[in-house]
Amino acid sequence: MKKIWLRLFSLIVILLLAWFWIIINPKPAFAQVNTINYSNTNLENRDFTNTDLKGVIFVAAEMRGTNFQGANLTNAVLTKGVLLKANLEGANLTGALVDRVTLDGANLKNAIFTEATLIRSRFYDADITGADFTDAIIDRYQVSLMCKKADGVNSLTGISTRESLGCR
Repeated sequence: MKKIWLRLFSLIVILLLAWFWIIINPKPAFAQVNTINYSNTNLENRDFTNTDLKGVIFVAAEMRGTNFQGANLTNAVLTKGVLLKANLEGANLTGALVDRVTLDGANLKNAIFTEATLIRSRFYDADITGADFTDAIIDRYQVSLMCKKADGVNSLTGISTRESLGCR
């Protein structure tokens, strides 16, 4: 009989917790209202110099030659983007999702990629002088290629590119 009451009490507690959850109507912590969305947009050669683009979405956007110099791209989503010969010098991409992005020939001098996700992205002929990749998630193969040319210290964070990539 005691076990039945214990199970009944547990069920009531679970139902009350579920009811409170519905009443308080929780929203995801990072949900953003009115987020700018440039998905599938042609932004070729656009100028976003020193622009606050925090949390902006650029999924599958065409951004060849686009200028993001000094832009704040914190927590931005650039999935499947094409950034051939783009200028991201001094841009802040902390926590950004930069997966499956082509950054060939891009200027990444002093860019900050701390805690960014850069899986399956390419950096062929990109200038990574002074870029900070601390705690970024990058494919090992790309890291090995970048370590061959990694040089400089980030002017804002004071972290060397080689150190942030974990080069030997």
